[in-house]
Amino acid sequence: MRGGGRQRVRTARNRTAASTRWLERQLNDPYVRRAKAEGYRSRAAYKLLELDEKFGLLKGARRIVDLGVAPGGWAQVARKRVPAANVVGIDLLPTDPIDGVTLFQMDFTAEDAPERLRDALGGPADLVMSDMAANTVGHAQTDHLRTMALVEAAAWFAIETLRPGGGFIAKVLAGGADNDLVALLKREFTTVKHAKPPASRKESSEWYVIAQGFKGRADDAPPADG
Repeated sequence: MRGGGRQRVRTARNRTAASTRWLERQLNDPYVRRAKAEGYRSRAAYKLLELDEKFGLLKGARRIVDLGVAPGGWAQVARKRVPAANVVGIDLLPTDPIDGVTLFQMDFTAEDAPERLRDALGGPADLVMSDMAANTVGHAQTDHLRTMALVEAAAWFAIETLRPGGGFIAKVLAGGADNDLVALLKREFTTVKHAKPPASRKESSEWYVIAQGFKGRADDAPPADG
């Protein structure tokens, strides 16, 4: 976007220096401007777009689960890339309706949440996406453990929900997924990789783990002929 140069934000009454810096960063973020121009609800949409370009996550997907769907950027990308797909999303926060997306406002870790998501899917998922992160408390180790607990829960949901050959993507923090989680994913998927898309801010600690080629269970395989 040409012209105008970098925008500065004056510190207003009742606005902290931190919030001023955040607002200034938002105003000068090309992904924020692009999202607004292209109708996406958040700059996070471009993280999924870039990861899909690299890994082909959405190709041929018919049933997609979006964990941590709010405000809806990833679900919008899924609908745009595969318009015929059945997309189901869940988040503690409210999410404005998205055409063709079934939304649940509830805690993903609630006992009945996984079954409600599966019922809405109507069959095994092709892709489980998780952009969930725990609310931070300011203590790095605690924040990491809380977020990784969510990632692990999402991974087990994926293992119990995906069709053979399906994929799983989840946001993790700096350093990637924990060793135990990586070992689990490597047992269950053909390939497991970490990536940081260009749309993820350099100063951000977030990375994504991408697991593809779900091996499935023996009872998931189609019956043999004869």
